[in-house]
Amino acid sequence: MNVTLSVKVKWGKENYPDIEVNTDEDPLVFKAQLFALTGVQPERQKVMLKGTTLKDSDWGDIKLKDGVTVLMMGSKEEDVPTEPLEKPLFVEDMNEGELASALDMPAGLTNLGNTCYMNATVQCLKTVPELREALRGFQGGVTMAGGMIPAQSITAALRDLYDSMDKGATIPPIILLQVLHMAFPRFAEKSEHGGFTQQDANECWTELVRMLQQKLQPKQTDGSDSQAKFKSLVDQYFGGTFDCELKCIEAEDEPPSFSKENFLQLSCFISQDVRYMLSGLRSKMQEQLTKQSPTLERDAVYTKTSKISRLPAYLTVQFVRFYYKEKESINAKILKDVKFPLEFDAFELCSSKLQQKLTPMRARFKEYEDRRVEEAQKQEKEVRNNRDDTSRAKVRHEPFSFEDDLGSNNSGYYTLQAVLTHRGRSSSSGHYVAWVRQKGDIWLKCDDDQVSPVTCEEVLKLSGGGDWHCAYVLLYGPRILEVAENENTKPTAIEETAAPSPMDTSSSTSPQQ
Repeated sequence: MNVTLSVKVKWGKENYPDIEVNTDEDPLVFKAQLFALTGVQPERQKVMLKGTTLKDSDWGDIKLKDGVTVLMMGSKEEDVPTEPLEKPLFVEDMNEGELASALDMPAGLTNLGNTCYMNATVQCLKTVPELREALRGFQGGVTMAGGMIPAQSITAALRDLYDSMDKGATIPPIILLQVLHMAFPRFAEKSEHGGFTQQDANECWTELVRMLQQKLQPKQTDGSDSQAKFKSLVDQYFGGTFDCELKCIEAEDEPPSFSKENFLQLSCFISQDVRYMLSGLRSKMQEQLTKQSPTLERDAVYTKTSKISRLPAYLTVQFVRFYYKEKESINAKILKDVKFPLEFDAFELCSSKLQQKLTPMRARFKEYEDRRVEEAQKQEKEVRNNRDDTSRAKVRHEPFSFEDDLGSNNSGYYTLQAVLTHRGRSSSSGHYVAWVRQKGDIWLKCDDDQVSPVTCEEVLKLSGGGDWHCAYVLLYGPRILEVAENENTKPTAIEETAAPSPMDTSSSTSPQQ
């Protein structure tokens, strides 16, 4: 619903607070208001929000909110041409600091020589608020001497790096790189030219998470037995469980065996038939293997069927794009286009017992979807009747975890919040980049020290099919239901968002596969 908003405008050194904007009117009306304030003709104005330029005819992708700061660039038209005291500053002319300040960009990370694999991993993991909170509470320090404890030093170095990044300037991640090299010498390998060689980003992701797993304590709430259930916050918020069944297909009378397996990542295997992420995940969860049969007393073929019995709040999916080619001695890349959704439903991959547990929260989401059209129609009618109802109901976020399992996902619904991509033909070459959701439909491309806004459409084009960036590791966060608490009435679902994060990663929609 379009409403009158109050925004701030920054023009050079001048700041104009509390400018009312009616988004029912053409943007040209807003530019006329700016002309009255600044003397800059509308045709000479360049009005921007989060890197998107405002047009004259429609608001396009500009999403204004109360209190947001809008950047205007442009100079007054003088009767007598003179050299301006302060030249107009355009985005393409801004240096790194000016651009970060104007567009509220987070900090980038300096490439210290083929370290993009680490930079991209650090930016993706930074989107998890519970991880950031646990790191802030970590008391250990970085030790660089011979008695270095890898897990402690890496955890402390990542904590300190994130603290520095919060200040908004580009940071050279020297300490983290040093302790990573000390803990894992393979990451410190050098080429014949003396520089560091490129490394596999998923290997870096896995090792960093494994180090954090050893040092970050699980989060607790009153009455929670999380300390007894989980040894680490990583297991609590990133860890899932499979229920596995192993059945011999050559011996019908041999009873199946059952087991449980833990995971921190799901693998999306890419074959000729796989076109969507869900089908790639599904193919991994039913596979054949050969093992000794106690009934036949020889090797036999078994079918292993896995179903998820515990969904973590944050679901990591690795696209298995690399395979080893012995002839060239490299990890060659599968470039196939495999589509992934901005919103993912893991219900189909779950055990029947977990599906039953997920059903109540899914019903809440369904109720929200059914009511959304009704509420939109009601709001439209109020606008037509010129009703100015500015009152806002108090809202609360519904928990995304089961009451007895903090860090789980209680609906099966996820929202994409980070994508780590690779561009090139092998894991030991090319370039890695992080794409992270900042807010709503606004994403950021974190290409080492260069951070720039991108759209959801650009993110969805990272599915592969050529030499452009291909999705390699995806991080999904829980979809959160936000409800309005009306006095003496039943809470009504009004909005769904992704888990709040340091970059305010909120929900975005995408067709399901």
